[in-house]
Amino acid sequence: MEGSSKNIAPLVQKMAIATILVALLPIGIGSVVTTLKAGMAFADWPTSDGENMLLYNFFKDIRHTDRFVEHTHRLAGMLIGVFTIALVVVTYWKEKTRWVRLWSISILIAVIIQGLLGGLRVIQNAQAMAMVHSITGGLFFGLCFVFAHSVRRPGELERQQDAAKDSRTSVAVFYMALLLPVLVVGQYFLGGMFRHLGMMLHEHVIGAMVVFMGSVFVIFGLWRSDSVRLRNRMKWLSAALVLQIALGLGAWATKLGIPAVGYVASVNNLLQSVVCSLHTIGGMFLLATSATVAVELWLLAEAGYLAKIPAHPSASIVPTNVQRPEGSLS
Repeated sequence: MEGSSKNIAPLVQKMAIATILVALLPIGIGSVVTTLKAGMAFADWPTSDGENMLLYNFFKDIRHTDRFVEHTHRLAGMLIGVFTIALVVVTYWKEKTRWVRLWSISILIAVIIQGLLGGLRVIQNAQAMAMVHSITGGLFFGLCFVFAHSVRRPGELERQQDAAKDSRTSVAVFYMALLLPVLVVGQYFLGGMFRHLGMMLHEHVIGAMVVFMGSVFVIFGLWRSDSVRLRNRMKWLSAALVLQIALGLGAWATKLGIPAVGYVASVNNLLQSVVCSLHTIGGMFLLATSATVAVELWLLAEAGYLAKIPAHPSASIVPTNVQRPEGSLS
């Protein structure tokens, strides 16, 4: 069969990685916008104070942090739009695989929707829309991240291991891995409710515990796997989970303080802005890595590599052009 990630055009792979890196700009700056409550620094969109967004001299606002950060966020949003267009052009130029082309188109559509949601947030001056804009930003990053993973070239050790059939990944681990991205999205929603609307703090804490337990279950399941590919995904998921736990505790301390040790949080200080913003971005990485694990497991099951998981005949849901390595069991 054709269409394995081993055959994807190298330029497409490089563009996919570049798109992830550029996507971090509007996402990171947008997180700071939320932390600083600067989303309405300009009351109009797509113009800025009635001027063309590209021609607006935002350096004159450099002392007005909210306006400077918000306009930088808008420009970064335009930049990722240009990169996603370039991704589609490169993909259609260099790559004939249908699912790769369609995925690149879906990324472009997602960034257009994300931009429109950002505009509606300003036009409607609605915090609820700001929360939706943040959540879809995380979904967009996950979409880009999984795409980059799906088109990458496997390492030599992974190629050697492709012929091995995993006999250790259990049904429970498989389905928990599929459920985990959904749990992370739910937790991201609860975090958005607290961050944007000041609601559901306790629900967010409970959600964090649920995601933690689900992640640990999947991590230990993949740690036992025969597949080098799955163990590599486990390392990424572990790193994202540890980072997010640390950032979550930091966000709690800088936002709410630690009364037990006499630490009182200061409102809108620099440390709080940085840590809370990074906590939001960390949630996106956890979502992206958990989605990558789910996709990897699903495709391995489809190809018949997971001994304890029956193959899923779902050609309409996932690509059917996943190449079976020589010597694999059919």
